[in-house]
Parts: sequence; C-alpha cells; structure tokens
Amino acid sequence: MNPVVGIDISKGVSEGQAFLDKNQPYKESFRFSHTKMGLHTLVTFLHEIEKNSGCRPTVILEATGHYHLPVVQCLEENNYLYIIVNPLTAQRAKRSHLRKVKTDAADAYYLGELYYREEFEPYEQRGIQLLNLRHLTRQHESLTKAYVQTKLQFHAVLDQVFPEYVGVFGR
Repeated sequence: MNPVVGIDISKGVSEGQAFLDKNQPYKESFRFSHTKMGLHTLVTFLHEIEKNSGCRPTVILEATGHYHLPVVQCLEENNYLYIIVNPLTAQRAKRSHLRKVKTDAADAYYLGELYYREEFEPYEQRGIQLLNLRHLTRQHESLTKAYVQTKLQFHAVLDQVFPEYVGVFGR
C-alpha cells in the first residue's frame, strides 16, 4: 500500500482526504482547524491510516503563502513526510477533470489523486543562507525597479521643462 493524505489549506481551517492506495479513498473527507486541538486531530487521523495500511502516509498540500505553516510544523514535529505542490500544478490537475466542482473537500481529493499521477520529491527545508540570498535578490530587484522608474520620471519632466535638452547637451 501507498497511503497519502491530500490537504487543502485555507486560513485557519483545512480539509483533508486520505487514500490507502490509488483509487482507494479512505473514509470521507475530514476538516481540522489550525489550533493545537485541531492539529492533534490530524495527527490522530494519520496514526489511524498508518495502523490500517501498515505504513506511514505521505501528506501532499498546496503552497499557500503562510497559511500552511502550522500544518507543516506539526508534520515535521511528528516526522511525517510531506510534499508541497506549486499552486499552478494543483490547479492544472483540477482542470483535468470534466466535472468542475469547487469545494475544499474536492480540492483535497484532487491533491490525493495528483500524488499517484505524478512523481514528486519530498519537501526539503531551505537553509538560512539560501533564504537570505533570495531576500537580497528580491531587494536588489525592487531597488532596480525604483531606480529605473525614477529615471524615466526625471526624463519625462525634463522633456516638458526643457524640450531642447538633448540637442544642446547631446547628439
């Protein structure tokens, strides 16, 4: 068996759907909050799946900014393997179905199905140096955009105030 739990993350509350194996959903979808009690419910459910399938389930969820962080922290504390999927990949998988249903339970179901259709790598936490480099790169890009915008605004004002500027000082 290859159990997986698809989790559709929302603000404060998430919906999950478990599969024992491909095309074998386990029970109905379940809902849990991102509180200590709600996350305990999730871990209890994961233990139940482990007991019924004989192996630890993998958890697949969509990257949702910062809303998924409490769930990810809970999974790491309990040593569960998890996969964070790019939202565009998850959306593409949802569109592949003929029937368009938009509910959290359906989204969790699609994430579980997606796990069996594609090969994913487990999520690896990035080191602090890589995070710092990403932050610096984004700051550099932001400053460069501000510089270019200021330069363009300066030339626009200069053209209005002194239209012959280029002819006098340049070619």
